[in-house]
Amino acid sequence: MKPQPRNTKPAVLASAALASLLALTACSGGAAAGEGGGEGGLKVVATTTQLTDFAGEVGGDDIDLTGLLSPNASAHHFDPSPSDLLALGEADVLIVNGADLETFIDDAVDASGFDGTIVTAADGIDLDEAKRITAEGGEADDHGHDHEHAEEAGHDHAEDDHDHAEHDHAEHDHAEDDHAEHDHDHDHGDVNPHIWTSPKNAIGMVAEIADGLAAADADHATDYEQRAAEYTERLQELDTWIATQFERVPADERVLVSGHDSLRYYLHDYGIEFVGSILPSFEDNAEPSAADIDALVAAIEEHGVKAVFVESSMSPKLAQTIADEAGVEVVDSENLYADSLGAPDSDGSTYIGATVHNTALILDAWGAQVDAVPDSLQG
Repeated sequence: MKPQPRNTKPAVLASAALASLLALTACSGGAAAGEGGGEGGLKVVATTTQLTDFAGEVGGDDIDLTGLLSPNASAHHFDPSPSDLLALGEADVLIVNGADLETFIDDAVDASGFDGTIVTAADGIDLDEAKRITAEGGEADDHGHDHEHAEEAGHDHAEDDHDHAEHDHAEHDHAEDDHAEHDHDHDHGDVNPHIWTSPKNAIGMVAEIADGLAAADADHATDYEQRAAEYTERLQELDTWIATQFERVPADERVLVSGHDSLRYYLHDYGIEFVGSILPSFEDNAEPSAADIDALVAAIEEHGVKAVFVESSMSPKLAQTIADEAGVEVVDSENLYADSLGAPDSDGSTYIGATVHNTALILDAWGAQVDAVPDSLQG
């Protein structure tokens, strides 16, 4: 689906208020800068840290890139600063995740006066398939690696129905787990929005971003397409490397508990059973009930879970309590990068680095062997 220009809406802020807001920009910390970005190029704003990384890989020096979300921050909540609104108001292109993730973006767009092109990365994947995976849980059908879906994810654009009025919440894969029976008011709808955690999905998202940049800046279209193709090759190598690591682990030992339901597509791709999460939601600020916690402890014991993993955007305190009660390890010294990439000096500073880190961390906690990371996936 090609990106369409957005019709300008009346700004929420009155002109005097907006002038005051922009005057504050000089004393604001400003939006997080992307890795790519040449001054004077196509002005691009991306919402999440993963999208900022993808846009930098595709855009290179041909774009002037701003990322709205900071490393290790929640992807679900965002309060724009004056400089964020200024960057958005001046942008030619806004890249969003879609799949109902950015509940904050409409107000920010209206307040900034943005009238450029919106590129929705979720348009690059099969959202009907994402809904199916959300409904069935994190376990792959055959505990194996679905390479056929990898090819489909390359650039099959499914129509994205963003009108999730019914909010039918997915049932947990384990009927005996009472954790599934609670009404999860914090969920976005019938699609888990963490679509980027699957390298297969990342390939489709990158293709959509490349199409959007090429449409907005035809003079550099060939360059965007070339960089996207080169980056896609690396994502395919990442997918193959991860699959090889997990295929060594017996199927009944591939079980995982996370901080919140953030790794659904990654787990599906590599045949890992999602036993449950500490927070009963796609988001990272839901509150579990006592019944939720009891059910999760029981599921951990029943499925032989070896460790509880915590995402970098979450506090490990509740995870430690649950792990202690279940008699398992909590992995929080090196957190998983799920909602956000890490700081510039961390293993998770890039999408590929973060995904390699997550894979190695999980396998290490399981006591499994991890191969050396190929040179193409380093740096």
